[in-house]
Parts: sequence; structure tokens; C-alpha cells
Amino acid sequence: MMEDTLKINAFNVRTVTFGEGYFYNAGHLIIPKEINAKLPSYYDSVKIRIIQPHKLEVPVNSIMDVVPISTKVLGSLGTGLTHTLTGVEMIITGADITGTQLHDFGSSDGILKDQIKLGMAGTPSKDDYIISFDILLSTNYQYNRKLFTDIFMLADSYLQPIRKIMKMFDGREASETHEYINYPNKDKGKTNVAIVKQVAGQGAMYDNLLFPTEPSGMVGGESIIDMDNFPVLLTPNEYRDGAIHALV
Repeated sequence: MMEDTLKINAFNVRTVTFGEGYFYNAGHLIIPKEINAKLPSYYDSVKIRIIQPHKLEVPVNSIMDVVPISTKVLGSLGTGLTHTLTGVEMIITGADITGTQLHDFGSSDGILKDQIKLGMAGTPSKDDYIISFDILLSTNYQYNRKLFTDIFMLADSYLQPIRKIMKMFDGREASETHEYINYPNKDKGKTNVAIVKQVAGQGAMYDNLLFPTEPSGMVGGESIIDMDNFPVLLTPNEYRDGAIHALV
């Protein structure tokens, strides 16, 4: 058995600005201010903001997700080559027009600097740009799993054109390069278990998506709820490469 190798090229983003369409050059990321999608009738609006580093004194609705921006260039999750952006993440937030907060575990609406702890696993660093993707719903929505899956899918579709650009990056221009190897167990037929992580799925506000096509993406993933919370074996590199997307 050959060892599985995952290579991650990181490209540092130094500025994020609005413009016409999507564009990246030498650390400068340009994104559109509007989404290119027809919204369901129960949406009121989608507001996209760029929150600059150290300027977190801005009001936000309930934080539903923090999404890194990565893409597979070669191979599947856990193997091959991944490109990722550092210096920028997306946050997904939401409420309805009456002010009722969505996905409100922990009551995370308020001033952003008071509602997020920077520099932790799964949160932006203090010097990062944040792309704020804020959903505002009208009053005729149904509060269920499908609603939140659709919201996450809409945000994911906004990121996908960035991923397509990233697939064409020249690895020689990466800010950092990391290589991770899953070494097989020397005992034939046995598997090394390096990480045991308990995840769960309970409903609209507590779900995990496994094995999406893109790292920490949505398309192609399967809900742990639909898998009846059945145990799943992941290699360390699959876990490292974004095989679990926590929708909490």
C-alpha cells in the first residue's frame, strides 16, 4: 500500500475590494457586490459586505457559519493538491424582516467584535478580511432543514467562481506550501486511527455535511442526519482537507 499524500498551497490575500465580477491578481481579490442568482420568494434580500481587518465594530445578524475558501486542483478530498486562500474568510449571517434571528445558537447577533473570537480554530485571524454574506428573509418562509441547506448552498454558489479562478493558480506563487502524508499501518489490514471526533445531526440548526466536492463546500456533500448519524471513518488528511462542513 502506498501512502496518501495531500499537498496544500496557500495564497495570501492582501486586499479585498468590490468590482465587476471576480478577479485575483498578486494577492488582490475582487468580488461582485451582488449575487448572480434568482432568489426564492421568501427571501427579502442578500447583502454582501467587505469587513476590513481591525474594523469589526459593525452590526451583524446571527452568525451561521465561517467558511474558508479552498478548492481541489487534483485528486479528491484528502489526497492530491488543494489551493486555499489565507487572509480572507466568509461569514454567513441571517435574520428575517421582523428581526427574528436565524440559526441562533448562542445569540451571536450584535456588534461583530463582541460576537466572534478571532484567531481560534475555525474563526478568522485578526488581520483577515471578512466577506459578510447576510441573508434577510421575508415572513413567508418555513423554518426547516431545507431552508438552511438552501441558504448555505446560495452562499457556496457565490464562492464557487473564486474557487474556479484558484484552480488555475501557479503553485510557484504560493505564499506557503504544506505536504501531509498518511502513512499506512505496518500491520496488513489494519488502519491507523489518528483522530476520533464526535459530530452529530439533530435538525435545522445542528447538522454536519460530509465529503463535499470542494473543501468545506456544499455541493456533493451528504448530511450526517441523512446517514442516520452512522459512524464514518476519515483519514487525517480527509479531515484536514475539509471533509466535514459543520452547519452549526
